[in-house]
Order: sequence, then C-alpha cells, then structure tokens
Amino acid sequence: MTKMIVGLGNPGDKYEKTKHNMGFRALDLLANELNVDFKEEKPFMSLVASTFVNGEKLFLVKPLTFMNESGRAVAPLLKYYNIDEADLTVMHDDLDSPVGRVRLRQKGSSGGQNGIKSVITHVGSQTFNRVKIGIGRPKHGMTVVNHVLSGFDNEDKEIAQDGIFKAVDAMKFYLENGDFQKTMNKFN
Repeated sequence: MTKMIVGLGNPGDKYEKTKHNMGFRALDLLANELNVDFKEEKPFMSLVASTFVNGEKLFLVKPLTFMNESGRAVAPLLKYYNIDEADLTVMHDDLDSPVGRVRLRQKGSSGGQNGIKSVITHVGSQTFNRVKIGIGRPKHGMTVVNHVLSGFDNEDKEIAQDGIFKAVDAMKFYLENGDFQKTMNKFN
C-alpha cells in the first residue's frame, strides 16, 4: 500500500505565511515530525518527500504550480507511483470554517476551493480524502483574494497554528491506523 498526502499552497517567500498556505504549513510540520526532507521533482512540478510508516510507503507532496493549478502536479504523481485516489489525502485552507477549525472529509465537491477544483479536474474523481483547515471569511469588506493572500492578524495567529497542529495530529493518527473513517470520527 502506498499513500500520498498533498499540502496545497503557493510557492515562494511572498506567500509563505498567507492563509492560502495552510496546506503547505501543515505538510511542512508533518515532514519535520517524520524527519524527512523535500526534494524538487521538476518533471512533476512539486517538492516531494518520501518515507515508510508502518511498512507503507508515504509520499508528501507540495505542488509548485500555484494553488489554482495544483491538479497538474498531483495527477501525474498519482499515475507515476500507481496510487489510487482513495489513498490520496489533500490538506488545504477552508474559507467556510472558522480560523483553526479542522474538518476531514472523504469525498465531495470543491466547495469553491480552486486548488481542490483543480485536483478533482485533473485526477478525474472527487473521491479522495481532505483535511480542511479553517481560515475564516474576509473581514471589514476585504475581498476573498486579498483575504487568502494575506497573513493572519495577531488575534488569529495562535488559533491558526493550533489548527495546523490538529491537522498534523489527525494525519499521524491516520498513518498509524490506516483508516480515514476512524480518523474522521476522532478529529471531526
């Protein structure tokens, strides 16, 4: 069995601390806890780390295609490593959840999240696991684009970081027991 966990975000220092990079930030923390380093896989337009957990191969992937084209990186990797979409988990920001709230789902529509929309389009399926990390709705008349491409204000920074910790705890639990439904029951 081989699993792939993808964190969605935008590459580059300019976007590192933005709300849209919650998937990247969570995946960085997971990679650190698993003691693995990312290497650029140019043919796949991604940073990829790999290891074994409980005898199963695990790939951690950060697409370098920018959020709205994430599927262009994910689909070829799934095909190359012969990974079923049921063994794919995508971690990403969620505009429709309060800051720091983590929700897990096994399938469904994009919910307006363009990175997920791209993954669905390129993978050709909505049946893959998702870990949604809440970033809240825009405040004070701010546009959605400006909201997702800005950092958290001081009152939300710690709550957002707690969401990242919870998302990583959920992924570690999932990797230990191999059952996403059980992980959903524990962390939702």
